Amino acid sequence: MFGGGNHQITLIRSGATFGDVRDYPHLVGAVSSAATGHNRAVELHRFGSAVRQLRESTDPADLGLPVGKRRTRGLRREELGELAGMSADYVRRLEQGRSHPSAGVVDAIAKALHVGRSDYERLCALAGYAALEGQVPKELGPGAVRLLERFSDTPMFVSDAAMNLIAVNSAFMALRHWDLTGDPWDWNVAWRSFCDPLIGFKQSAADATDHEAVLVAQLRSAVLRYPADSDLTALIDEMRTRSRMFDDLWRNPRPVAAYESSAAFVHPDGGSVTLMGSLIAIPGDDLAALMLTPAPGSADASRLAELVAEEGDPAIIRVGQSGPG
Repeated sequence: MFGGGNHQITLIRSGATFGDVRDYPHLVGAVSSAATGHNRAVELHRFGSAVRQLRESTDPADLGLPVGKRRTRGLRREELGELAGMSADYVRRLEQGRSHPSAGVVDAIAKALHVGRSDYERLCALAGYAALEGQVPKELGPGAVRLLERFSDTPMFVSDAAMNLIAVNSAFMALRHWDLTGDPWDWNVAWRSFCDPLIGFKQSAADATDHEAVLVAQLRSAVLRYPADSDLTALIDEMRTRSRMFDDLWRNPRPVAAYESSAAFVHPDGGSVTLMGSLIAIPGDDLAALMLTPAPGSADASRLAELVAEEGDPAIIRVGQSGPG
């Protein structure tokens, strides 16, 4: 456990122990997981692809259907249509992006396939609807864990749709850029960016401009997909009150020009390392993993390797937050 008061982070996989958390980085290059700004045709094709993927990954036996000999994996379109109360031809048109589903159709497909909450909310978002009673998913699924394990020497964190950190790896901790201030949204990326900026984080004006646009786009998308999440609503209201910049961008959002940016992370020892942030979406859980990488063969790469080695054995650390999600 680290930090004080109600803020805790719990080590969930490790061969080492850690000291106090110091300074949290101003997120670099976070990207909205929703397809904000895409035209309707693209959205329908994405919805259709999602339905087909879910259909093909569903085991017929799990739904009480006979397995027998099948030429293709998963359910047949006819089977999904029967379970959802629609024709196989209509299922085909949906999967090909040639028909716009009603909210009832989305619910029927989700129930027929017994999908989980995150997949249901993703289908709703792609179809242009808000999921009823939707809350921001915050579970660290196996896909996110595998990413954190596989890139143990690369600073990385996983965040939810409301931009709360869910977990970090020990390479991220090696940067020593996260402090606990006592604010209720200590672990929220957007809050720390607009309302409680970090001293040891340096960005160019261009990178900062792109970064701010992405943060606002991420939160606007989250509010549309999870309108029933009262904590998320409270976060937005408080940020609009506390930050004039955020309020201006919320009312007049900038177009997102870039989905990655670089920043210099100033270590407590006085040195710094410049890293580029790149996003890896984890759509099934509606999470995102952000990787921070140096230029290959650079002095920053050597410095980062030294910091990671000093941190000890690789670990995944679950972040305990009190904010939205």
